[in-house]
Amino acid sequence: MDILQAGARLLSEELGLQVDTDAVSSALSSLLGDGQGNIDLGALTSKLAANGNLSSLVNSWLGDGANAPISAESLKSLLGEGAVADFAANIGVNTDTAARGLSDVLPQMVDKASSGGSLLDAAGGIDGLLGAARSFLK
Repeated sequence: MDILQAGARLLSEELGLQVDTDAVSSALSSLLGDGQGNIDLGALTSKLAANGNLSSLVNSWLGDGANAPISAESLKSLLGEGAVADFAANIGVNTDTAARGLSDVLPQMVDKASSGGSLLDAAGGIDGLLGAARSFLK
């Protein structure tokens, strides 16, 4: 099962959705996607690394230890309130409910995608992520 399908299943369970996981998967792809039907976790972790208040989350999510939590408000700020509202409409819940569900599931998705540090290693370690974040902000 790919990370998108796993995230959709986790989110559906978390929110108690009576929606097909394919619909949730499509909404996740729209919110976090790379335009190719995949979640762009590299871009997401770069955004986290670029935000001084959220940068410590990157290490916990990418490492093999416990995942630090992210608040629903921080997640809406990170992804954009409008984008989260569109995501919520696509899965049939309100924005706050969607943000709470995403704040619970997103750390798990990044953690699973980076099991063994593969995502972090692919980005050149934390320095690589921070470098990508710096270039993203220029």
